[in-house]
Amino acid sequence: MRSNLPSELNGFVGRERELAALHGLLGEARLTTVVGVGGVGKTRLALRAAAAVAAQERYCDGVWLADLSTVTDPDLLDHAVVEALGLTDHTTRPPRRTLLDHLAERSPLLVLDGFEQLVDACAELVCELLRRSPGLRVLAAGRLPLRLDGERLLALAPMDDEDAVALFTDRAHGVAFTEERTATVREVCRRLDGIPLALELAAGRLGALSVEQVLHRLDDRFHLLTCGGRGTVARHQTLRTTIGWSHELCTSPQRLLWARLSVFAGQFDLEAVEYICVGPDLPPEDVLDVLQQLLDHSLVVREDGPAGVRYRMLDTVREYGAEWLTATGDADRLHRRHRDWYLGLATWCELDWFSPRQAEVAVRVEAELPNLRAALDYSLDSEQDIHLAQYLAGTLWFCWVGCGRLAEGRHWLGLVLEAGGGDHDGARLKALWVLGYVSVLRGDSVAAIAALHECREDAERTGDAVARAYAVHRTGCLALVCDDMPRAEELLRTALAQYEEIGELNSNVLMARVELAMAVAFRGHLDEAVVMCEHVVEICAEHGERWALAYALYVLGYAAWHAKDLGGARRLLAECLEIDHAFHDLLGTVLALELLALVAVDGGDPAQAAVIQGAAERIWPSVGLPLFGSASFNAAHVLCEERARERLGDGAYETFRQCGRGLDPDEAVARALTGSGGEEAVPQTPAPPEPAPGTRKPAASRSVRSEGTAGRSAER
Repeated sequence: MRSNLPSELNGFVGRERELAALHGLLGEARLTTVVGVGGVGKTRLALRAAAAVAAQERYCDGVWLADLSTVTDPDLLDHAVVEALGLTDHTTRPPRRTLLDHLAERSPLLVLDGFEQLVDACAELVCELLRRSPGLRVLAAGRLPLRLDGERLLALAPMDDEDAVALFTDRAHGVAFTEERTATVREVCRRLDGIPLALELAAGRLGALSVEQVLHRLDDRFHLLTCGGRGTVARHQTLRTTIGWSHELCTSPQRLLWARLSVFAGQFDLEAVEYICVGPDLPPEDVLDVLQQLLDHSLVVREDGPAGVRYRMLDTVREYGAEWLTATGDADRLHRRHRDWYLGLATWCELDWFSPRQAEVAVRVEAELPNLRAALDYSLDSEQDIHLAQYLAGTLWFCWVGCGRLAEGRHWLGLVLEAGGGDHDGARLKALWVLGYVSVLRGDSVAAIAALHECREDAERTGDAVARAYAVHRTGCLALVCDDMPRAEELLRTALAQYEEIGELNSNVLMARVELAMAVAFRGHLDEAVVMCEHVVEICAEHGERWALAYALYVLGYAAWHAKDLGGARRLLAECLEIDHAFHDLLGTVLALELLALVAVDGGDPAQAAVIQGAAERIWPSVGLPLFGSASFNAAHVLCEERARERLGDGAYETFRQCGRGLDPDEAVARALTGSGGEEAVPQTPAPPEPAPGTRKPAASRSVRSEGTAGRSAER
């Protein structure tokens, strides 16, 4: 088949899914456009697909490439396409007429590459050619869509991790990578966003640098990633030139928004853009249109997820925009506005945590974490803003505690408090009691004591009744996990009285009631603990609160197990586990797993119990000290292990426990809830043996309230 397609100079790596999708589009539409950010591999993909259909002889009049990347004058566009088709016309006819006459009765595939600098002229040409030439098909590749009726788009994303590593190692020209260095290669590929051009330029540096040195120098990627091969087109010889070409194609408002969007870390939403990025030169009513134009340029990517419609810039694009923002002298103002927006967002999320929107808050804060971290970093850079960093780290207590980020919370709280600074509106005191709370849950009693003692003393000195109540509450929490139940009960009752006095009612107050119920239960007063938690359940239902509800269900499940109501205990703990897992609350998840294991062994399934114990054992290091180092919380674990070993034997118990350690948290939860999940790693659970002669069978389901203290001393 006739064709002017160039031969490939090196191997084509990966992109199997994208190639298959492009082949499908070529068979469906007369105009297919591959769009994507500079250097993402649009040309290479289009040429690969075109070569494949040329080899298949799907187009009887050939496959022809028109490289328009060097054409900047719209008046020369038609001439360039005429030349690409190999046409000779010495008449005075316009080149457009030559094209129309030639294509009118023919059925070729015309590949147009690099047209974005004259997209309007190209769109007008393609529209007329397709209308006048029914057999013509067009495959275009550029940074912008043509926006014609019938156009089918393939938005080419950066390479996935596997393809990116494969491309990098292929272009490394025989450099051998150990397993450790392959991990470094993966990090290089991640830092370079999986952009093929960037990967090839980085691999080209391996003649002088090690892969570790390449990774270390990526903070200045535009300086590092230069010197493309002699056969490389000019706009692809450096990463800066490639991204800069996109910048040249943008209008002034587009460049301005691009620069201002660089203050975002990770994803962002339209509301944030409309607050942070506006100004006299970019009014709010224009932001959406300009953002849409950046989406068209593939400089911003839309991502739909649990938090709704969000947007993201590749790191390489963002860093280029950050350089321009600095050059404008407006960087500090934009970063300050960014920080202020996320301070407000954190405040809103904390208030909405105690509401029916609690699950929505958890999803939102998860999506916004990169920006919240950036806001913390910015506030820590200025001594005058330390109090804002303390406020933000303290306000995010529900994220650190309720959404499974205890270690990260400990990191930020430590930083903001070590930075010093006097208290502003209780910000430092709040950071102190939140640090104490996080430290309690991680089993770090030394840090907890120091933070809570300082918070309580300063609160009493300054008359801060709110901080004092929280310090007393969390000190009671510390006593609870340290097995000092009388002191825990005393402090928690005092804290609840102080909360009532100041009119405080939120998730923390409900947790104080649940923790008091735990202390009461561990002291043997299960009936009283049940009444307390049933009241918490009622309040949770009234306010739509789910997180504290899970811990109340945990206590009720514990009481049901004591009453030998194994079915009731399983139902309560299953609901508890589902809630905790949905919030990614690893502490609540692992506590529920530990108790469900005990319910399983008492229900006649020691193998299931051993698997769940192994799964919990894997999770605990992500939380902190297993079971807080508490004898009271550890009693269920010890009892479960004793009974499972007795039923299974030491060897079988260890086999099942090790299989449980192979489950990730999702698989562990599925296993605990349904007996499935990670089946390939977990041996079949054997049928429980019949009880030995004379052994008492488990009692039938009974009322928790009537027998809540049955056997409590021996069982604990």
